[in-house]
Amino acid sequence: MKGKTPMRKASAAIAAVTLSALGLALPATAAQAANSAHALIQGSGSTWAANAVNQWIADVQPNGLQVVYTGNGSAQGRTDFANKTVDFAVSDIGYQGTDEATGASDTSRGRAYAYLPIVAGGTSFPYQVRVGGQLVRNLRLSGETIAKIFTNQITNWDDPAITQDNNGRKLPSLPITPVVHSEGSGDTAQFTTYLAKQFPSLWTKFQGRSGFTEYFPRKGNQVAENGSDGVMNFISSGSANGAIGYDEYSYALGQNYPVAKLENAAGYFTLPNQYNVAVALTKAQINYDAKSPDYLLQKLDQVYVDNDPRTYPLSSYSYMIIPTAANDAKMTTAKRQTLADYLYYSICQGQKEMGPIGYSPLPVNLVQAGFKQIAKEHQADSAVDLTKENVTTCHNPTFIAGHPTENYLAKIAPKPPACDKAGAGPCTGSGDTGQINPGGNAGIHVSTPIRSSGTTSGSGSTGTASPGAAGGGGGSAPGAAASGTAGGASGAAVDPATGSVAGGSTGSDGQQLVGSPTQLPGSQSSALRAVLAVLAGLLLVALVVVPPLLWQRIRSRDASG
Repeated sequence: MKGKTPMRKASAAIAAVTLSALGLALPATAAQAANSAHALIQGSGSTWAANAVNQWIADVQPNGLQVVYTGNGSAQGRTDFANKTVDFAVSDIGYQGTDEATGASDTSRGRAYAYLPIVAGGTSFPYQVRVGGQLVRNLRLSGETIAKIFTNQITNWDDPAITQDNNGRKLPSLPITPVVHSEGSGDTAQFTTYLAKQFPSLWTKFQGRSGFTEYFPRKGNQVAENGSDGVMNFISSGSANGAIGYDEYSYALGQNYPVAKLENAAGYFTLPNQYNVAVALTKAQINYDAKSPDYLLQKLDQVYVDNDPRTYPLSSYSYMIIPTAANDAKMTTAKRQTLADYLYYSICQGQKEMGPIGYSPLPVNLVQAGFKQIAKEHQADSAVDLTKENVTTCHNPTFIAGHPTENYLAKIAPKPPACDKAGAGPCTGSGDTGQINPGGNAGIHVSTPIRSSGTTSGSGSTGTASPGAAGGGGGSAPGAAASGTAGGASGAAVDPATGSVAGGSTGSDGQQLVGSPTQLPGSQSSALRAVLAVLAGLLLVALVVVPPLLWQRIRSRDASG
């Protein structure tokens, strides 16, 4: 027996080295099994955040964490949590006490909970405006113009206000079809909060009362669709030329559809990419009173009026609502462990994938606050293991070693080009795939649709991906700078956390050029690591089991000899 011990230790050491060489650790289930088993957990709520939530669910599944999520709207998610039909909810706003639109009670009905920020993003305005069958891609809209579109005061794309937003470039006569959410939606809450704060007279007259709502008061020729997928699918349908809606940026990006650049307080038209959202949310006012029932909820008034030229004004956070009572009948130790481990991944490593799919990662202060909220699962049940789940093991791209309080994405966010300023542009160049004609009032100039390779054609210019090259305005694949120069900024900063160029996956108009979810490096990495983990596990078994058997066989031969 003593002779076998060194061999087993050596085998384990070889396995550890092999796993390390593959960039893997032992599967999470193996490391955690001694502490607590896992159990399937179920949640519901926000469709605004659903693409992020489901990305993390796919990532953690190979590690034995089973999570099911139903995107049915923030309002329904909060109701499901209150009714104890789910283990967690996701909502873009907190409990309101009473829903002003419906008069219904909006409380947790006594179920103890905590809010935990999980992701940031921008509520965007995807649209379909075609000229000669081709999609216009560099539309610019001021906040007031958007307010008038969604309150039925601007009803045609040739309206003078839209022409002015685009520096005199006139769109053809085409009726506008506003597309709104039919469910109690966080998208609606964020959009109408912006309208209520920035354009109160327009919004109050339209709604019939002041303040925001989760239920958009559909009027006139507005179309109501259920959920973010429903809104986006309608806008991108073949019969929806002239439509414009509101949705989290991820949904338009996933279908390679354009969203309007929104004018900020500095007079620049910007997109809701991860950098502009990160900049904007440095102005968010967070409730840090740990005794408040609204602890960690956001107030966005200063975001709307931030005069940083990089700001995207309609930026916000989304929240998970988690149970915290020790006697919560819905929860078990195994469920709490799954919830804690899933949340740890989500606010740490999982944030690396948020930029490429249309969100923006959480800053360090909210990650640290999130750890305190996760700790409430251990406080409710001491068997929940939170070992090594802290900021020192958290690989979140908004902070880097040696700068624990700095939002790195906001720091490296590129300045918008001069052609994005009101009175200039609109931006053109190889990144555009459907431009308003920069040459005057002669109409619309469009080019062929974008191809998934990141190359555009038309207008006599092509933006070709050039891995490793710093550059300007052309289109590029993720992790590569663009070789085009028209309208672009040179010398883009490189993000050491992701290896990508800040703003490098956009054209000179700022639009993301690669939108297919199947092309996201994070998803590919997760699948590859899952396969390697299985192979490494088989190798580990072979190294542990085979050498002792061979040793025993050799000893048997020696004895018989």
